[in-house]
Amino acid sequence: MNIGVPKEIKTAENRVALVPSGAEVLIHHGHTVYIEKDAGLASGFSNQSYMDIGVKVLSTAKEVFDIADMIMKVKEPLSQEYKLIKQGQILFTYFHFAASLELTEAMMASKAVCIAYETVETPDGNLPLLIPMSEVAGRMAVQEGAKYLEKYFGGRGILLSGIPGVKPASVVIIGGGVVGTNAAKMAAGLGANVSILDVDLNRLRYLDDVMPKNVTTLKSTPHAIREAIAHADLVVGAVLIAGAKAPNLITRDMLKLMKKGAVVVDVAVDQGGCVETIHPTTHQEPTYVVDDIIHYGVANMPGAVPMTSTIGLTNATLPYALDIANMGYLDAIKNVPDIALGVNVIDGKITYKGVADAFDMTYTPLEQIFKQD
Repeated sequence: MNIGVPKEIKTAENRVALVPSGAEVLIHHGHTVYIEKDAGLASGFSNQSYMDIGVKVLSTAKEVFDIADMIMKVKEPLSQEYKLIKQGQILFTYFHFAASLELTEAMMASKAVCIAYETVETPDGNLPLLIPMSEVAGRMAVQEGAKYLEKYFGGRGILLSGIPGVKPASVVIIGGGVVGTNAAKMAAGLGANVSILDVDLNRLRYLDDVMPKNVTTLKSTPHAIREAIAHADLVVGAVLIAGAKAPNLITRDMLKLMKKGAVVVDVAVDQGGCVETIHPTTHQEPTYVVDDIIHYGVANMPGAVPMTSTIGLTNATLPYALDIANMGYLDAIKNVPDIALGVNVIDGKITYKGVADAFDMTYTPLEQIFKQD
């Protein structure tokens, strides 16, 4: 199979979908890998490092899309890339369709095979291609939140850890999954007083067992959220419903309860956000203020630490990319249940229910498509 890796063009996106060591594995299995010139530079991988192991470097994204049977990316295709996508071409990347009707309609129109990293799911319910970036984003959420609490950036002028004689900051984390757990580890490690809310009592019991004593677990209800954020210096939105739009758990009215200069970091922004007033921002302009609350809504947080993120992502995606390349997408979908759950759009039809529900569009189960074939 011809596998293509274009350069990411989303603002301040420095990651690349495949590191040289991953490309080498694909080549060893008889596949040909093409990469756009300089695609890996921002992650620390030179063109020569790819060429040394047999990757073919092409000058433009168009050349990569034209020759590839499967395109591997990090972020969703942007409007200028839509016209490059071919019918039947496999696109393997983060899509987050439920947050964008435009993207969903464009991929339906392309009749490409869209396999979304974020909905590839193992039998035990884990999301293996989301986990490494969620780990990065969760840890970065606290790092960025601590920065924007500084007075220079308009924050309350609070040090998360406090110092002897001065109490530490209060950090509230909504969601106890991978993002929330990693955010809690970071915040607790810095010495903050941390509250983590989740709807799953079993998850809270687990977190209570493994977290240090400065982390309090709370059952998530609207009342509990209102009470928690009223005391918070930093709030981290860490809610995920796989493949679907995130619920708005903090409304505009709730901002009035918060301290002036508090910071909200909504990691769920690429799924619509769990804060009603959040919208996507960029690393160049990461924050804005609503009702005296600083909002941080960067949708590709791991792009700021591309070397760590790129290696972590390839570690997770490579086995699945190899299955798709070795088997072809039809056999991979039929024989690897994890990959089947990753298929969101195929031949112009939406095959992931959360995406269809987000836009009140028709959902077509994969089994129905296979019957048609």
